[in-house]
Amino acid sequence: MSAASLRTTVPLHAANGLSFGRRVGRWLLAGVGYGLIALGAVFAVLPGHLGAPVLAVGLVLSLRSSRRARRTFIDLQRRHPRLLFPVRRLLRREPEVAAVAWQALLRFERQLLPARWRFAVKTRRRWK
Repeated sequence: MSAASLRTTVPLHAANGLSFGRRVGRWLLAGVGYGLIALGAVFAVLPGHLGAPVLAVGLVLSLRSSRRARRTFIDLQRRHPRLLFPVRRLLRREPEVAAVAWQALLRFERQLLPARWRFAVKTRRRWK
């Protein structure tokens, strides 16, 4: 084997797929996305509805910039489809925010309140 055969004709940054600046940018976007996911998880527990939009933005950033995050999200989606369905609805191009919020309210009400105290279904039926 000669030295000429070891030398590549393609520049090093092209052989890796992305330039150094792009890789750093992807890492930064993934980091910001993960930070927003953590912040959204904290806000989701607190009163108010700030957690879902922050979580959705963080997921968009991290899923677009990290293949590993995409694979993990797909694996979680296959394992727990009912849990991640609202998140997937928020990640669409035209998110159904009102429908997702309504379903979350119904789920919260069903888990927390006894049947006679539930008000959301009764309110919806009155407005129909």
